Amino acid sequence: MKKVNKIVNDELFEWIRDIRRTIHQWPELGFKEEKTSEFIAKTLKKLGIKYKTGIAQTGVVGKIITDENAPTIALRADTDALPITEETELPFASQNPGVMHACGHDGHTAMVLGAARILKENPPDGNVVFIFQPAEESDGGAKPMIEEGVLEGVDMIFGGHIERHHNVGEIGLKSGVHTAYTDAFDIRVIGKGGHAARPHETADAVFIASQIVLSLQTIISRDIDPVHPAVLTVGYIRSGTVYNAIADRAILRGTIRTTDEIVREQIIDKIKKMCSAYSILHDADITFNNKPGYPPIVNDETCLEYAKTVADKLLGKGKAISLPYPSLGGEDFSYYLLKVPGCFVRFGGSKDGNEKIASHSPKFDFDEEVLRVGSAYLAELVRFAIKKLRKD
Repeated sequence: MKKVNKIVNDELFEWIRDIRRTIHQWPELGFKEEKTSEFIAKTLKKLGIKYKTGIAQTGVVGKIITDENAPTIALRADTDALPITEETELPFASQNPGVMHACGHDGHTAMVLGAARILKENPPDGNVVFIFQPAEESDGGAKPMIEEGVLEGVDMIFGGHIERHHNVGEIGLKSGVHTAYTDAFDIRVIGKGGHAARPHETADAVFIASQIVLSLQTIISRDIDPVHPAVLTVGYIRSGTVYNAIADRAILRGTIRTTDEIVREQIIDKIKKMCSAYSILHDADITFNNKPGYPPIVNDETCLEYAKTVADKLLGKGKAISLPYPSLGGEDFSYYLLKVPGCFVRFGGSKDGNEKIASHSPKFDFDEEVLRVGSAYLAELVRFAIKKLRKD
């Protein structure tokens, strides 16, 4: 970690950490990150970095341009929080009731701002674009950011996520497919209500919905080749109003996670057929609606090699952790990779006592030393990528 400490000394680390803590105290939901965006803009202004606000509503983009004809590398941070009530008891805990940075986006933003300060004070031999993107957790802020031109002139893009499964100083790297498709769905059951004592006169929506929930799991266990990872989860079910009446309608909501397009289509098709069959069986009206989510992140192999080389040089051999399997989580960083080559990494941020606390938990937190590592790593990755592209 000597190289890291040389790049990010204690004064700079405290500056980066204070940014994280400030953002953490005032979390905002997707496309509502007004205060966060204003803070980012003010920080870029103080650093002397040109910036533009109001991109995709609350996005901010900063730029260091040293040579219009030189390679351009982008770094991306997500800025939004989650609708969760914080239970960490941190001295800088959320001051916005019911909203929390429970996924590390405050850390991602702080790291990219840290890299921005490093690169501003010691400019690279090329150009850098700093993308501060809204709404990763909700509607996918990456898409409108791209549509508004944030990737124009960009040769490569890098980003990452703080990860509790690895220690500080470790960088997780996944070749090829890194995350999953994130489809959401709802199933609506309209049956026939009636008195609880006379079920034969009804089409019981609760009973039908319950059968559907159980049957959905057989799609994964009996219809999908087990060598392909897939998850089908019903996370919401609602029906009925009183204990002594049979409900006439129910709604199920859930998610489908896959890493293969063919498997994804198989699951969707099977759910449609299942809903049709139950509709006939129980004389009910059952509709299935699928909402496509994010596509998978597919890391570019050249960018992945750059990311590994920098991890080895900066952190030492063995600190670049090869991830054997893709995550079935989703990330809209994938949209950037449909346009330009890039790589998404995992920053080890495991905190003593919090190893078993997952992201999206009200008790989520990470070891803030990851901010030092991440800032130095991203800055060095920019320098290395520019150097390699200049040679090519």
